[in-house]
Amino acid sequence: MERTHGIHSQINYNMKTNFFKLFAAITLVILCSFTLIQKKTKLYIIGDSTAANKEEKAYPETGWGMALQSFFKPDVTVDNRALNGRSTKSFRAEKRWDPILAQLAPGDYVFIEFGHNDEKVDKPNIGVSLSDFKLNLINYVKETRSKKAFPVLLTPISRRSFKNGILIDSHGDYPRITRQVADSLDVPLIDMLAKTESLLTRLGDEPSIKLFNYVDSGNVNYPNGKKDDTHLSPAGAKQVAGLVVKGIKELKLSLVKSLK
Repeated sequence: MERTHGIHSQINYNMKTNFFKLFAAITLVILCSFTLIQKKTKLYIIGDSTAANKEEKAYPETGWGMALQSFFKPDVTVDNRALNGRSTKSFRAEKRWDPILAQLAPGDYVFIEFGHNDEKVDKPNIGVSLSDFKLNLINYVKETRSKKAFPVLLTPISRRSFKNGILIDSHGDYPRITRQVADSLDVPLIDMLAKTESLLTRLGDEPSIKLFNYVDSGNVNYPNGKKDDTHLSPAGAKQVAGLVVKGIKELKLSLVKSLK
């Protein structure tokens, strides 16, 4: 009898042990699944007014960064830190970069698009030489990578600068430097200048106006009207954000799996 009782006790013990092992395994799977579901990727944008979030008083002027979230599923959060008038120099000098760097997590992305204001060398607090522009981009890239996050370089978007029906480049050598840094440091590059030049050329001088902040007089924000060949309209921002997404697909970034 004692032997039989011992066998039953052993069986009960084994069953309980197996049950608890199974329970622990199921709990672990649920917790891991929950963690994976909860994991969000941040996509930071640093740059200038062409990408920036706009105040209500500037509408219909729209930065392409405002339109980017709509292309992504909820597991990617676009955190647009681009600001009007900033360059690679002033963005850092004003401590705009510090809080981003402090909270960068492994697997996050930083999209870096400067150039429009770096060109303004007559403004010493904003404009930078080509050599300093290069150094500034290198620093943004290296610091992003130091947090095991992924930098992506973007050349500046084209201005709507047609002359006799031909689109003229207004950015000088700054886009070349961006491409150079991307090549030398093996950084993914979305050549927004090339993409937007192609779009504007395809549309032509007059039809491309719809992509920019052209407003008739009498508008509540622009009583005298506005003809702006640098900043985008809502439709333009959506199209340019679409070109950024096209670049993401071409580069086969891990962000692709999170696109709608």
